[in-house]
Amino acid sequence: MNKAQLIQELTFKAVRSSGAGGQHVNKVSTKIDLSFSVEESNGLTAIEKERLYKKISHRLTKEGVLQMQCDETRSQHRNKELAITRFLSLIEDALKVKKKRRKTKPSRSSIEKRLKHKKKNAQKKTNRGKPQMD
Repeated sequence: MNKAQLIQELTFKAVRSSGAGGQHVNKVSTKIDLSFSVEESNGLTAIEKERLYKKISHRLTKEGVLQMQCDETRSQHRNKELAITRFLSLIEDALKVKKKRRKTKPSRSSIEKRLKHKKKNAQKKTNRGKPQMD
């Protein structure tokens, strides 16, 4: 994955933010719509594209385009920076290969410790009962 190339492949669109505003709200387009086509990307290998389709398929459109939005700040440039960092972290997380889990056996001492604890608890609970009359 080449970050610089991925950033160049991003397309941005500045839109007016929704919600309550003031005097300036209808004049300035500060919200950023970021879109990235996974299929047409040259910065990703075929294997990386497959991995992305598996991991973030719920975030992709039918055409295989990832869309993100950012309207946290009043600055268009800051929103663009935030969108790019979120995009890169999303892609990095999706491309991470998880380690395979190896089955392990509990040690003999841990088994004994667990059984001792169980016996102790069982004894504690039997002692809470009514005394037996013989």
